[in-house]
Amino acid sequence: MHRHPGGACAAGPSPHAAPGSSLSTLMGMDVRMFTVGPVQENCYVARRDGADRAVIVDPGEEAPKLLAALEALGVTLDAILLTHTHFDHIGAVAPVARATGAEVWVPELERGVLADIMSYVPWEGFGPYESWEAEHTVSGGEKLELAGFEIDVVFTPGHSPGHVTYSIPDEAAIFSGDVLFQQSVGRTDLPGGDWPTLLDSIRGLVDSLPPQTAVYPGHMGITSLGAERATNPFLAELARS
Repeated sequence: MHRHPGGACAAGPSPHAAPGSSLSTLMGMDVRMFTVGPVQENCYVARRDGADRAVIVDPGEEAPKLLAALEALGVTLDAILLTHTHFDHIGAVAPVARATGAEVWVPELERGVLADIMSYVPWEGFGPYESWEAEHTVSGGEKLELAGFEIDVVFTPGHSPGHVTYSIPDEAAIFSGDVLFQQSVGRTDLPGGDWPTLLDSIRGLVDSLPPQTAVYPGHMGITSLGAERATNPFLAELARS
């Protein structure tokens, strides 16, 4: 979920390619985006171009749609990667994990949320969602080798306490969850949110990664670190630094 310059806090649909179409223009990586659920969350399936193994990032809702896409792509799922455990990012974890046999990587600080989802849904009318016990935890600093990718796990709290970003350096791409969006950032008014911490996390990304790094966010459209540092109204403090 993200913040609008006008102050509203609600996620919006991506203006980019149709669900399931290839979004990556980088040689060697094929990324498919699926905008799912009532909060319009972006779930991603990523694989090496033409490969038969993939990872899925933040399967938030609509498990049948995601499973049908995996079947249509002809891929075996190597891993389910979670940037954080707000309900709109994890609602389809259990059915996808059960159907595919793929193991789950969850932020260490938020493992208990995935194991008891409905206790942490802050509003009525969402769910019910099935909880899941993750096989792996991440806290930042890990290097994962999955589906032919070498993935760096970066600790990026601020939107949620344990939030992580998954970086694929050789493809100049990150899956940023709800840290950074196109012309917006993650909201910090939910439990565990903190604006200075979020800004520090974003500063760490823009200072350590090339400006051309593609950002695949949890809501809204695809962008780049350089574009957001230059034009994102919430990052004015970074632009001055």
